[in-house]
Parts: sequence; C-alpha cells; structure tokens
Amino acid sequence: MTLLLDDAVVRQVFSWSGATSALREAYAAESESARFPPRSMARGEQAWLRTLSGAPGDSGLMGLKTIAVALSSRRVSYLISLFDQSSAELVALLDGHSITGYRTAATSALAADMLAKLGALSVAVIGSGFEAQNHLRAIAAVRTVDAVRVFSPRPQSRARFISELSDLGLAISAEDSAEAAVREATLVICAARSRDESPTLLGEWLAPGSSVVSIGSTLPEQREVDPETMRRADLIVADELREVLDETGDALAARRDGIDLDSKTVSLSDLVSGRAPGRQDDQQVLLYKSVGGAIQDLAVAAMCVARAREAGLGATLPVKITPVAK
Repeated sequence: MTLLLDDAVVRQVFSWSGATSALREAYAAESESARFPPRSMARGEQAWLRTLSGAPGDSGLMGLKTIAVALSSRRVSYLISLFDQSSAELVALLDGHSITGYRTAATSALAADMLAKLGALSVAVIGSGFEAQNHLRAIAAVRTVDAVRVFSPRPQSRARFISELSDLGLAISAEDSAEAAVREATLVICAARSRDESPTLLGEWLAPGSSVVSIGSTLPEQREVDPETMRRADLIVADELREVLDETGDALAARRDGIDLDSKTVSLSDLVSGRAPGRQDDQQVLLYKSVGGAIQDLAVAAMCVARAREAGLGATLPVKITPVAK
C-alpha cells in the first residue's frame, strides 16, 4: 500500500548524513539530461503550480514534486509523489515542505565536502535564517568544523542563530559585517539575499584556497555574489548547469563583465561521478552555485521513505491506485 508521510514524520526520520549519502549516490548515477527535464510552471491569475520531475539513473524511485501557490492567501503546499520504476506503483506520498529545505542544505554539504580543503573548516555564514541554520547543520554532519562566524544585518538575528545552533557544540561568534566573517574563512556559506538584490559577498574578501556555497540567486533578477567572486573562482560547480549559467542573476552579471563562465563550470553530477576534477591545489578558490532540482527532492524523499518503513512510521493510503496494463 502507498505510504503517507506528513511533515512531522519527515522531520522525525530525516538524517543529514543519510541525505548526503543518498544525494551522492543519485548524482553519481545521473548522466542523461532526459532523466530530469526542465521544471514546468502553470500560472493562473492568483495561483501557480510548479512541477519538478525525474527518473533517477540508479533505478530507484522516480517521481515529482508539485508546488502549489495561492497568491491571494499567501499559502504554499508541497507534495512529493514517488513511483516504482519497474512496476509504476505509487510507493509514497510525502509532505515536501521540510524536504525542500533539507535537500538544498544536504546537497550543499555534499558539494562543500568535495570542494573544501582537507582538514577542519573555518566557516563563515552570511545569513541567519532557516537556510543558513540548515546549511551549518548539514556541513557539521559531514566535516569537522573548528570555528563559525556569522553575519546578518540584525544583531538579534545573529544572537538567535547562535542560540538555536548551540546543540552542535561549535564555537560560533557573531560579526558586525559580512567582510569580517569572510576574511579568514575556508568555507563561506551565502544563505541570504540583500533586500535590494545587491551582492552580499564580494570576491575581494575571499582568502586564497576558500570555497563558497551560493544558494540565493536562482532567478535573473536575484543577486548574491559579485562578478569578482565568479572571476576569482578557478572552478564553478552547478547543481543544474544550464539554469545556473543562463538564468541566475549572478551569472548574467558576470557575463556582462566579460567573464568566461562556460570554460570553468561543471555539473555537480560530473564532479561526484569523477568525470570532472575538483580541487587541484590548496590555493584555488572554488564556487558551488545551486538553484535546486528534482534529483535532490527525490533522493532525500526516498531516503525518508526507507527510514520511515524501518521505523514503522507513517500511514497508508486507504485505497489502492493500481497501475493499468497497456
């Protein structure tokens, strides 16, 4: 029978290390673009419906995430549907709200683990909200972190960030500027766009050998890192190659400045599978840029389903949706 997981169960069974491992397997297997087609958008006057779908190359569960938005009431619903690739059976339905946040941070942790220099990391976090907190939790699950410096515009937000992450047992300090947080960092996490869409990270601040995670510029009008960051990057890794290069404000601004991005940008799939090299020396500046994709949602959702079954959690659909012979 089809398993149903609400958001509470998803949170209960979720594991950062499990998610990162599932994503590593998914990206190592994914190679054909047809497996993960471009996302689609249906727009009404006061609503829109976005769909991300995929059939993973590891022959695991295929499926889709549907995002429904009612603009008039400012409400959003996330639904993930998973199907067996060999039988077409509907295996699970999940509330995708928390998965959407988890998968972004877990994928960033996978990329950072592969790009950052060996050894304990000194982490700078620009931003203090949900994504920023998730990213630090995800990084701490895969790498040793010896120091964290956080900046966001409001001192109260910085204090809350430190308080809410106290369970990690990390040395976290608040800084009064993004530059102060970034100057000595080996890993920089950008998880907050400025209100006027000006970059929050300037490339001149970066120390040699640093790695950058950028998740906040996913549309042409959005900005997070400046052109100098992308100029200094010896390698750019993109979770969705064409979307990052052609549809993000950071990449468009860099192109206007005459920066050749295509020659130094590779897909996360090529990095994880070994088809593209990662860090070549300790002085390189490396950049991971993310816009999100179905492969991330499906890998993390499938991991949650497996862990829920092992724990005997979730409910079952009271009726069966039977595949039809064709």
